[in-house]
Amino acid sequence: MPSRLVLPAAVLLVVLLAGCGAPDPAVSRSVAVRTTNVDLPPSYLFEPAHIQIAVGSSVTWTNHDNFSHSVMVDGQSEVHLMRPGETAQVTFSTPGDYHYVCTLHTQNMQGYVTVQ
Repeated sequence: MPSRLVLPAAVLLVVLLAGCGAPDPAVSRSVAVRTTNVDLPPSYLFEPAHIQIAVGSSVTWTNHDNFSHSVMVDGQSEVHLMRPGETAQVTFSTPGDYHYVCTLHTQNMQGYVTVQ
């Protein structure tokens, strides 16, 4: 009897986890703000969530929250961990749209960098 429950439970776990890191379509449709600075206020979000920068620019994320957060850009392996008060910086050398996420809070903390 317990073996019958294992497969449905495993399928449910996969379905639940699949949605955790998916890009938020509302963020991708938001108007991009021209800036190279993104704040992490005490509310588990990136502000602004969608920014636009020039090729070769660096984006600086500053953690103003009371908890640690991180930034990981899709396609890059490095996770930039930020404790309260710390910053992280990534340089974008190629035009395109880049999704990023806080690896500690993937469901709530997502954003985009449009590089032109």
